[in-house]
Amino acid sequence: MTKQFFQNNKTLSNMVVLLIIISFSSCGKSGPGAEAFAPPKPEVDFFQAAIITGEVEKKYPGIIEGSVNVDIKPQVSGYLEAIYVKEGDYVNKGQSLFKIKADVFKEQVNNSQAAYKNALANLANAKLEIEKIKPLVDAKVYSDMQLKTAQANYEAASAQAAQAKAALGSSQINADFSLIKAPVSGYISRIPNRVGNLVTPTDPVPLTILSEINTVFVYFSLSEADYLSFLKDSKSNQTVSLILADDSVYEHQGKLEVASGNIDRTTGTIALKAIFPNPKKQLRSGGSARVVLNNSLNSVITVPMASVKDIQDKFFVYVLKTGNKVGMVPIEIAGSTGTDYFVKSGVKSGDKIALNSIDLLYDNVEVVPKIAAKALSNK
Repeated sequence: MTKQFFQNNKTLSNMVVLLIIISFSSCGKSGPGAEAFAPPKPEVDFFQAAIITGEVEKKYPGIIEGSVNVDIKPQVSGYLEAIYVKEGDYVNKGQSLFKIKADVFKEQVNNSQAAYKNALANLANAKLEIEKIKPLVDAKVYSDMQLKTAQANYEAASAQAAQAKAALGSSQINADFSLIKAPVSGYISRIPNRVGNLVTPTDPVPLTILSEINTVFVYFSLSEADYLSFLKDSKSNQTVSLILADDSVYEHQGKLEVASGNIDRTTGTIALKAIFPNPKKQLRSGGSARVVLNNSLNSVITVPMASVKDIQDKFFVYVLKTGNKVGMVPIEIAGSTGTDYFVKSGVKSGDKIALNSIDLLYDNVEVVPKIAAKALSNK
């Protein structure tokens, strides 16, 4: 049956062979006939690159802390007798904050004073004993051994007096610790305890937290890549600003410092802090804000992101060459805005860069170029 099919369709088979021969023969020809079969040239808009000064802006979430944050904790145990401040008060260094009932500590001071006086009396007696024995030894009434014994007793009495003096000082310090004063000036945080509560130095929660906020630190984190860029840009015109929780821009500029010497292995980030003056006490410890890093770039070219092809983390643009052909050129990106890339190298001023149809383009393809009235990035 197959043989019969080919015999009956011999004419059809000959036509197919003829068409294949014509197709192959036409591949090597040029001319009006060949152009009729060629695909249409893509129409592409181009813009002329120009060198400008750009500004890269990056935002990071941050936490505000006072330049000094002090946990106020008792150094002795006792019942809270008085609280001299309110939550949110501003206090000066040395101002009284809390009072712990001090009756026990006063008695300890009285006991230590009595012990010290007794030690001083024993020291005086030991000294008198030496003064009494010494002439008798010279007169050979007492032996040298008795004098040495008296001198040893004097040294022991002297040591006991010193020990009693130290004990008195320690008891006086404990008595002083019953009155808790502000170690720095700043704002009082929450006060969880009330009068009558028993407080101890081992309590996990402090009596309060005292924050000095004339200058504040805003802590935030950078990825390792952003940190390396920060190191490169730290010598350029880099500024730091702050966006507050209500989206308003803080009136003062800040400065940057590294807050950690190591990259966190868990998150792959490193901590930085932005330091801001706070003369109006507007910023409070524990608040949140966004740190804005602005970096001015000189001698860069802006290219719309839609014009850039990303191939395995490498970036390329299509540049118009002679004969209306395009070339795929690698570029180095220095930063970006919301819609544009800042190109550091790869293209130069005056180059005509494709704005659209980049998915249809490839190296050395011929196009129908149209020069855009203006670059999208320079509107």
